Amino acid sequence: MFVGRERELQILENLYQKGAFEFVVVYGRRRVGKTTLLNEFIKEKRAVFYSCLDSNEKQNLELFSNAVITAVTGAESRFSFQSYQDAMDYILEQSVKERLALVIDEYPYLANCYPGISSLLAAMIDHKFLQSKLMLILCGSSLSFMENQVLGYQSPLYGRRTAQMKILPFQFAECMKYYQNFDKQDLALAYGVSGGIPLYMSKINDSKSMKDNIINNFFEISSYLYEEPENLIKQECREPMQYNAIIRSIATGSSKISEIAGTSGIGDNSAVSNYISKLLSLGIVEKEYPYKTASTKKTIYKLADSMFQFWYRFIPSNRSLIERGAAERVYQKIEEQIPAYMGFVFEEMCKQYLWKENLRGSSPIEFTDMGRWWGTDKTTKSQTEIDIIADNEQDEAIFAECKWRNEDVGQAELKALQHKSTLFHYRKKVLMLFSKTGYTEACKELAKELGEVYLVSYEDMEF
Repeated sequence: MFVGRERELQILENLYQKGAFEFVVVYGRRRVGKTTLLNEFIKEKRAVFYSCLDSNEKQNLELFSNAVITAVTGAESRFSFQSYQDAMDYILEQSVKERLALVIDEYPYLANCYPGISSLLAAMIDHKFLQSKLMLILCGSSLSFMENQVLGYQSPLYGRRTAQMKILPFQFAECMKYYQNFDKQDLALAYGVSGGIPLYMSKINDSKSMKDNIINNFFEISSYLYEEPENLIKQECREPMQYNAIIRSIATGSSKISEIAGTSGIGDNSAVSNYISKLLSLGIVEKEYPYKTASTKKTIYKLADSMFQFWYRFIPSNRSLIERGAAERVYQKIEEQIPAYMGFVFEEMCKQYLWKENLRGSSPIEFTDMGRWWGTDKTTKSQTEIDIIADNEQDEAIFAECKWRNEDVGQAELKALQHKSTLFHYRKKVLMLFSKTGYTEACKELAKELGEVYLVSYEDMEF
């Protein structure tokens, strides 16, 4: 079942309908749905689709040749071109008069085994493909490779693309469309444990409770998701034990290089930095700075994928129980920790909601940027943070806090937010609280007294 990606499909279709040469770069982390999107796009079209192997040049040429001839002639073929130049010349012949889409999936594998492929494609574009009706699509999961070696200035292909698309995980609004039978509370949890990754979302059955889904998908040793993160790391990284240790350190609260080096057991800050660079390139980890702060000294690292956050937070520490079949007991152990885990997810959902409101023209301030802030409260000499700051060039800002817990938010939280907003000098300030359940009467009264305060309950949020 193909769901979502309407905007991406429409962009590709618009480019295809132009009929002239197009060179599109599609990239995004593994499991995000790039291949599914491209297969959906070329359906009913004259197209060649080749998924490169992490193998040698000869084997990729043979399989690429098979894919090209089979797609063009409609008959299975074991013919192999003598070179990639011959293969590209043949593709040129087939696309001079008639539209042809050529999709090369997992392009980094091909470029690694045959480094000359990018230069060959650049020469073909400059001297031959521009006069054809070819739509060339290069797709890859290595973010650093696609950004540096395909889109970057040092790449032979630099400046030749006609479009690029970074495919991101689904947002919560798309998750809501995917499931038909969950209530809004279960929808949030489904979004959290899947990370908005289409493949992971497909494993969650909305005819069952989220408790059953978590047990069946994460706490049963035969399930796909039980070993998925570790399998992905093994596939991408040479020292999986070290990477797993780092990811678990981040999932359980470490965020600075020195902290991660200590809690992971690696010890060496420089080594940890190298491992994290790889995780950044895979889209598993992302770096963050305090909003409006350029200092790299305040850099922290967090997991970009909330499924990885869930897995590394709860699976390793309970593995012995899980492998002895005590799935129900494990769920009982972690159940009271789920709201704290969901705080991370809810904060992201609130950001998405604010952007939606902004685009709809319903935001109390029309902002242009958004982020999270942390630093020193100079009045109390203590460390503090603000979940969301959204501001604009007119010196206006929204300050927001997000609370996912099974009790109403009280006036203490609103007072704390009001105080933290005084750490910043804006001409206009709006305070906003987001709550899973609602607000106490005292909080509502204080909001009226302060003015420019918005109390938003999860049930009232329209995505």
